[in-house]
Amino acid sequence: MQRIITHSVEETEKAGQEFAKSLKPNDVIAFFGGLGMGKTAFIRGIARGLGITDPVSSPTFAIVHEYRGKIPLYHFDMYRITSWDDLESTGFYDYLESGGICAIEWSENIEEALPDNTIYIEITRDAQGNDDNTRVITITTENE
Repeated sequence: MQRIITHSVEETEKAGQEFAKSLKPNDVIAFFGGLGMGKTAFIRGIARGLGITDPVSSPTFAIVHEYRGKIPLYHFDMYRITSWDDLESTGFYDYLESGGICAIEWSENIEEALPDNTIYIEITRDAQGNDDNTRVITITTENE
């Protein structure tokens, strides 16, 4: 388990950029954390670390945004997914074996569908509550 503390959106993006160095094709990253915790900011950093120059935004209404880089990045927002049929209609399972990296916001809505080798990232506010900008980013892999 790895724990990172950031104090701004820029630091969260930089943490994502650094994390991207460890990623490989077909990695699946499941993000957990409430609204406004920094999931999209971290994914923006991952995109930058993968050499993606397109603007990265949350795919809330599109469900998935595809970004082309050294390794493709598929950015999912599962907030509105409420059933297996909804999940199937996104093409989610096809993306898992596409050779890209899947970054999934609101993974709690599809947790049972995540593959065994999923990387879990939870982003929360500082437990002390002293600073609204401080985030605790906990990264866990299947071996931990």
